[in-house]
Amino acid sequence: MEDQVPAPVTATVAARSGRVGLLLGGTLIILLAGGVGMQVWRARDGHAAEQPAKRPAAAVDGADSTRPSYARVNGESITWDALARECVERHGREVLENMINRLIIQQECSRRGLTVTKSEVDQEILEISKKFGLAVDQWYKMLEAERKLTPQQYRRDVIWPMLALRKLAGRDVTITREMIQQAYEDNYGPRVKARMIVLDNVRRATEIWEKARNNPDDFESLARDYSMEPNSHALGGVIPPIRKNSGAHENLRTAAFRMKQPGELSGVIQVGPSQYAILKFEGLTEPVEHDMADVEAQLHADLTEREVQRMVGETFEKLQENARVDNFLTGESRGTVEPAAATGQ
Repeated sequence: MEDQVPAPVTATVAARSGRVGLLLGGTLIILLAGGVGMQVWRARDGHAAEQPAKRPAAAVDGADSTRPSYARVNGESITWDALARECVERHGREVLENMINRLIIQQECSRRGLTVTKSEVDQEILEISKKFGLAVDQWYKMLEAERKLTPQQYRRDVIWPMLALRKLAGRDVTITREMIQQAYEDNYGPRVKARMIVLDNVRRATEIWEKARNNPDDFESLARDYSMEPNSHALGGVIPPIRKNSGAHENLRTAAFRMKQPGELSGVIQVGPSQYAILKFEGLTEPVEHDMADVEAQLHADLTEREVQRMVGETFEKLQENARVDNFLTGESRGTVEPAAATGQ
């Protein structure tokens, strides 16, 4: 798992929760970052439901007597309609957004005549489980225990969209020697150890830089007092070591590798709209000795997966931009395409 300089100065934003999170769906992280939002409904543990005033179930659900009862309390039924309404009120936004996203992908697959077969889904899950040295049934059990994902949800809401978007991307991945060399430097070469202060305007950043320049030993306390970066703020500006070619904003990486002496300060570095950083150099990590030939195959595989993730994210963003979505639950609409004719479904 890559070390990342904390937000807001990372080049990409992706929630990472260990290797399981990274490989959960192959490209799930990028889908989330790109706005696919493949949320899977699950009950929030530890939160009790509000208790409604006691009244007949028919008064709650519209009194469709043909619906089955899902529970009976002292002779009073909780019907399908009452349960459905409660579920929509609590989780409808997430579930509906999930269904909308999946339908956008399904429609584009149908338009292009593309399909994802059951055997393809099975094979992808097999390959992912092998990466952890687990049998498929053990992998499913771990997902249910740690991610509250049933096998059906995992197949439908994670694996199928990922495979479909790969096909829709429709481009081969090209990995160059330069990319492999840069990945080698990132994984095995030296990284910059530094502390960082992040501020939201250049005037304030310049003021704090002056304070740090006049009293370099105060950098840690300045970070605690003024830095707006939440992850490193409480640590006195401590951040993960900065890689040469990836992870942090390009301006931050360039400035970090330009510094040479412990205690040296960078200038004020712009790392985003209204985001400015100051670094204090603390040295370099020791490089890890590896023969390129021994690790090249793994680097190539990692780069290929990264590029596939990038293409999948870009593909879905374009699909979203071109889709007309009218969400009647939230009252929101997006896109400029005229609504498609009703399909009767």
